[in-house]
Amino acid sequence: MNSKAIDDITAAGAAGLIAQLATAGSDPALVMIPTTGLGAGLPAEVPILFDRANQRVIDLQSSINAARQQPARRRGVAPVETLRSYIDMINRHKDSTSAIFGTTTWPKPKLTAVLNYNTGDGPHWNDHRILYEFPLTEEFKAWIKSDGEAMDQATFALFLEEHAAELSAPFDGERSDYEYLFKERFATPADLLALARHLEVFVGAKVKQGIRLQTGERTVEFTEEHTNSKGEQVDIPGVFMVSVPAFLDGDAIRIPARLRYRIRGGEIAWFYKLYRWEYWLRTKVQQDLHEAGEKTELPTFEGAPENG
Repeated sequence: MNSKAIDDITAAGAAGLIAQLATAGSDPALVMIPTTGLGAGLPAEVPILFDRANQRVIDLQSSINAARQQPARRRGVAPVETLRSYIDMINRHKDSTSAIFGTTTWPKPKLTAVLNYNTGDGPHWNDHRILYEFPLTEEFKAWIKSDGEAMDQATFALFLEEHAAELSAPFDGERSDYEYLFKERFATPADLLALARHLEVFVGAKVKQGIRLQTGERTVEFTEEHTNSKGEQVDIPGVFMVSVPAFLDGDAIRIPARLRYRIRGGEIAWFYKLYRWEYWLRTKVQQDLHEAGEKTELPTFEGAPENG
């Protein structure tokens, strides 16, 4: 090999080396930034890409996340419609950080499971939740809507017949407690249905008088307007028991109701008052909160988590 050939090879190698160095000098550089002292929840180092040619930092996290084929973590709120589904969903997703919160008061009772909740070891995201808002049954809505609402005789009789399935005989303890409390006779479902039939017979009749007997029973006396005949008496109980599921697929809530009427100008208006129904509703929600805690083995709290 002559000297000229050697010189050509040497020149080519130098040019390649120079080109390689020039390229390396402009290529982005991966830099690891230590996070010591910047707070909890960070990895030991955070990678960034430094563009030497343009003297700028390139964000790697968005590029990496864009390439994910599934989410990095679970988040969002899953609403359910029954307590059973609520418990099943929690058991499917829970971990050692999960907790259950219960807002137990009317008008918006709800149970909220925060599956990635804060612990004593540190904060968590708190954004993966299961929500149960106690959907009300149509039957319960009807009783609440008509609570304290005056009804004429035909309307009240029809209401009792339409809701006969939600009337219940009192337990022995309920009878003794509420008859003593209200000084009224406790009605059975049969008593109320018989009352409804009597009221249907006397639609259009005038109320002649009302009598309270020593036994605690009340009577109203109906007389036909077009006759002078003696009116017929109907016994009116003072208390009855409503047994109705408040929530979809839930157990029935037992609520005492006081039966009332007003007589004005020979006309009678009927109404009932549910006794402390919000208390019985809250008691049911508290029981469901306790059941959810037992069946999921998670801590429960009466209240709401951060951000609702």
